[in-house]
Order: sequence, then structure tokens, then C-alpha cells
Amino acid sequence: MFWPTEGMKYESIQSLSDPQMKRLVGIEWSTLHAMLKVLEGNQGSKGRPPTLSLADQLLMSLSYWREYRTLLHVGMSYGVSELNASRIIRAVDDQLIQSGLFSLPKKLP
Repeated sequence: MFWPTEGMKYESIQSLSDPQMKRLVGIEWSTLHAMLKVLEGNQGSKGRPPTLSLADQLLMSLSYWREYRTLLHVGMSYGVSELNASRIIRAVDDQLIQSGLFSLPKKLP
């Protein structure tokens, strides 16, 4: 099994099973694909092309939320600045919340 050492790029995790994916980022493949659909639907065409693909932006956000690492650490893992990591994660967060399809569980264990 290949485990990436620098940021989990989308291409490098394709072979993971649902249980492995859930352990890695906290969601299953079906949820990741649903989130990607939302992000693709909100993709703008203005400005400079993004450094990271939408899938990698989502994975960076999921790893930030799951692992509680600093933005500096997450950004370095994905090859972007701390400020850019913050902007990407905020944009992903805003788009997923605005879709109304994703929320935190009401009752936590």
C-alpha cells in the first residue's frame, strides 16, 4: 500500500477502500464525490488558475478539519502558502455549507 508523505494528492489515494478513506479523511468515497460535485458547480472562471485541483483542495480541507494541524503545516504539505491554504479551506467550507447538503452531526458521541 502506498501512503503519500507530502499531502495526500487525489491521484495517490485512488486505490483506498471506503474504510481506509474514512480512516484517512473521515468520509467515504461517495461523500467525497458528492462534495466534489458541489465544488465543481460553484467553480468560477475569474482570476489565475488554482495551484491545486478541486479534489486536492477538498482533501487539504478535510485533512485540516480532521487532523487539527496548523494552516502553515497543511499549506506546506500541499505546496501552498499559509495564506493560500486559509483562503482555499474557507472557500471550500463556505461552498459546502451553502449547499445545505453537508452538516455536522446533531448529537456527538
